[in-house]
Amino acid sequence: MNEDKKDFNARLNDSKDMPKIIEMTDEKGIKQWGGSKLLIAPPIDYDKYMKLVPKGKLITTNEIRAKLAKDYNAEVCCPLTAGIFVQIAAWASYQRKTDETPYWRTLKANGELNKKYPEAFELQKKKLEEEGHTIIEKGKSDKKYFVKDFEKKLFDL
Repeated sequence: MNEDKKDFNARLNDSKDMPKIIEMTDEKGIKQWGGSKLLIAPPIDYDKYMKLVPKGKLITTNEIRAKLAKDYNAEVCCPLTAGIFVQIAAWASYQRKTDETPYWRTLKANGELNKKYPEAFELQKKKLEEEGHTIIEKGKSDKKYFVKDFEKKLFDL
């Protein structure tokens, strides 16, 4: 994927035309995502909230999305761009020498580790275990990793 050749810090700080609120009219999409006022927040906003999570605590992309939607007076924050922008924040931090974002504390919605973070699962798993979290493995051929009882350790934005 050549992540080591991309400048993720430039991507993190490139807000383009964001934030943007889109009025969705597709009933299926409104029902699926939970509202018609869809926010596309800039990548730096995800990084800002990821930096707030203290050692020993966790957050999921859903909590960040909910906070951003509230911040911008939208009904829902786009889950697709959220996944991409959380990944950009992780890689940007990995590429920096200072001002680290503790991206490993940001999990997928169900407590799953993110295989698109730097060094796939291994670095996130190592850092979470160092902070006292228990990682459980599920699946045989398509292995996935989860933080055990992650709900009990969620950080409140």
